[in-house]
Amino acid sequence: MFDEAESDPIVTEADAKRVVPKLRTQLLRAQYRHLQKRDRALLILVSGVDGAGKGDTVNLLNEWMDPRHIRTLAFTAPTLDEQAYPPMYRFWRNLPAKGNIGIVFGSGYTPLIIEASKKRPNADRLQGMLLAARRFEADLIANGVQVIKLWFHLSRQAQRERTKTLLLNPSTAWKVSEQDRKVHHRFDRLRQAGQRIIEASDSAHAPWIIIPAADENARNIRTGQAVLQALEQRRIRIEPLHDPAKLPSLTPQKNPIASIDFSESLAKDDYERLLLHWQNRLAEVVRRPEFLSKPGLIVVFEGQDAAGKGSTIRRITKALDARQYEIVPVAAPKPFELDRPYLWRFWRHLPKLGRITIFDRSWYGRVLVERVEKLITPITWRRAYPEINAFESQLAEHGVRVLKFWLAITPDEQLRRFNERQKSPFKQFKITDEDWRNRDKWKAYEKATTDMLVNTQTELAPWHIIAANDKRHARIEILKHIVQRLEADLKNGSH
Repeated sequence: MFDEAESDPIVTEADAKRVVPKLRTQLLRAQYRHLQKRDRALLILVSGVDGAGKGDTVNLLNEWMDPRHIRTLAFTAPTLDEQAYPPMYRFWRNLPAKGNIGIVFGSGYTPLIIEASKKRPNADRLQGMLLAARRFEADLIANGVQVIKLWFHLSRQAQRERTKTLLLNPSTAWKVSEQDRKVHHRFDRLRQAGQRIIEASDSAHAPWIIIPAADENARNIRTGQAVLQALEQRRIRIEPLHDPAKLPSLTPQKNPIASIDFSESLAKDDYERLLLHWQNRLAEVVRRPEFLSKPGLIVVFEGQDAAGKGSTIRRITKALDARQYEIVPVAAPKPFELDRPYLWRFWRHLPKLGRITIFDRSWYGRVLVERVEKLITPITWRRAYPEINAFESQLAEHGVRVLKFWLAITPDEQLRRFNERQKSPFKQFKITDEDWRNRDKWKAYEKATTDMLVNTQTELAPWHIIAANDKRHARIEILKHIVQRLEADLKNGSH
């Protein structure tokens, strides 16, 4: 695989002067067509042998093209603040919008290379990391992000000579890191690790492209050609993980809501006493140092219209310091959100250490309203189940608590609340034509809800289905769930 790149292909200055001007013109034109079409983003992941000139080449790309529509990122060790979030948080936050180009150094493959180059790599850990990388890239492609991966490679001798040349010149010596100086000592093992990772993570939808890096002209031209080819590619192949045959089965399932008792209720005096009790316990537990120093809490509210999500959220936040929480009301995505994968806007609202994010509706709109209203294709919403599960797993595995509540009411109770809202001058703003249209599609939403609850019920992020015909009962049950989960976690030392 690396033999051709290590054969040190040479491009003379004369040939470079002939090829480069045309290549630059083609790149710039292709970039502007890409920007105008805005059908996808282009993400370029940069990796390879240390000291192979990756930085110089990326700088040149920015010079050859319009840098206003290119964002270049190099992820170093996460800061203290960044450690509050799952590892992929920084990556998701910085995904380019459609029509733009993102270039990422390290590309998330650095941990894989480190693990694979060990004398005794952990096979299970390596396999898990590879699967996660393939899954992530497949999800990006399926959601409008084209991915290419550039591996800059040179021989051991060429790497050593380039390092010496850079060190001899005071104006370039700064480019040589301590790690660059040591590469030749571990070159064979790093080479084998790189080849292993490339072979395991190469795919039609996110290909690896080997860039010969010993000769500067050859390196620059091959990189420009790779980017040009990506920009001119119109059809993107989607990873087989998203083949319909491999998506969750949608055979008829028993509705989990059918078994709950809608007659459960709570007397007003009991409610007021219990409300104060659980609010006080919530206020106490979220102020403990053990809570404040750990990854935060996410509370997700879903349910039928008029099920009481808003009023329940107000009872929760009454026990909290306003500086400690964020409420995210989720409606139709804005244009800048549509320019990125749909989970992007939710990654942006993850809580910091010791903080709480409350979602009033959430990423589950993908498999509810977007499905029922036929805003997306069946393949797209079916694909969303494993994407959502992977998202929540990343949160939970990092220590973020994810509590999901479905507030369930009967059709008759919803009609009563709708009519009450229409008659009350203080509640009329809560009822819209859209609410009535959704009610007409009760059966379709019921089927979508059943599929959602079945396909996204996981051990790390289970659903809590709450009978909400009686609002007082529902509020107390939810407060109790939150408090008991937090108290148990802190008692057990869980994150």
